[in-house]
Amino acid sequence: MSDSKSKPRRTGIAQPALQAALTDAATDPVRRAMWLDALEQQLRPCLPPALAPHCRLANVAGKRLVFIVDSPVWNARLRLAAPELIDVAQSIGLAVTEVTAKTNLAPLVKPAQNPVVPVSEASRKGLQAALDLLSAPDSASAPAPQGRHRGRRKI
Repeated sequence: MSDSKSKPRRTGIAQPALQAALTDAATDPVRRAMWLDALEQQLRPCLPPALAPHCRLANVAGKRLVFIVDSPVWNARLRLAAPELIDVAQSIGLAVTEVTAKTNLAPLVKPAQNPVVPVSEASRKGLQAALDLLSAPDSASAPAPQGRHRGRRKI
């Protein structure tokens, strides 16, 4: 026999993933990550255009904005942009007085997983012909494909 008081009974209703993540014990880390992302979106326009792709807001620790940069050069450039970042952060209600950066040598933006592969002219023509067939208003008006066919033979 099992004790009915040992475990709460689950209902058969599924929760959306975000709703489930924002309930109970998971609430604080998820909400903090969402807050940090929103804060970064507010601070990013204040970064010099050359610096923005090389740094990310990692945390707000006490009175410090903590950024991650991908090389020591961008660490130095972030220090030069610190006064403006502090002003913007204070204008939106944060009591920060300092900007620090941690250098991570891995690139912050991952390279494309599927690089663009050049397509031959013959492939391009074949794809265009297939698109033309699909976009024909009436399939009866489309020309019959040539070559060998699988399926039933006409007798």
